[in-house]
Amino acid sequence: MPSLVLVDSGPLIALFDFNDSQHKNVLHFFNHTKFSFISTLAVLTEVSHMLDFSVHAQNDFYTWVHNHGVIIADINQHDLPRLIALTTKYSDMPMDFADATLVIAAEKTGLREIVSLDSDFDIYRLPGREMIKNVYRP
Repeated sequence: MPSLVLVDSGPLIALFDFNDSQHKNVLHFFNHTKFSFISTLAVLTEVSHMLDFSVHAQNDFYTWVHNHGVIIADINQHDLPRLIALTTKYSDMPMDFADATLVIAAEKTGLREIVSLDSDFDIYRLPGREMIKNVYRP
């Protein structure tokens, strides 16, 4: 059974944007990994917005998600106090909404690994100062 890992918007954008400078690296990673991916609706919204140059790219992305390319973690109204605490704590970066939902998803699921193109997750910490390890290595 594949390991579950969180996935940020950057790799998903690169996967569906053939002109993205990371497209080939990300495509190779996704094709040769044994991971199953979990993300949030906030991340999916961010990806959809960044793919708005092509309805075909957006629809390919939606179809891939629908076919279990990504499992969508439940982030809801009850998570807003934690979201506020995280965005306040990391206000000097600042932490965006999608990243905050991924940290909350890590807390709720117990997952401690992520696929991201950003270094933000090198800084974010879970309770107990635990890190979310980025497993993406091009």
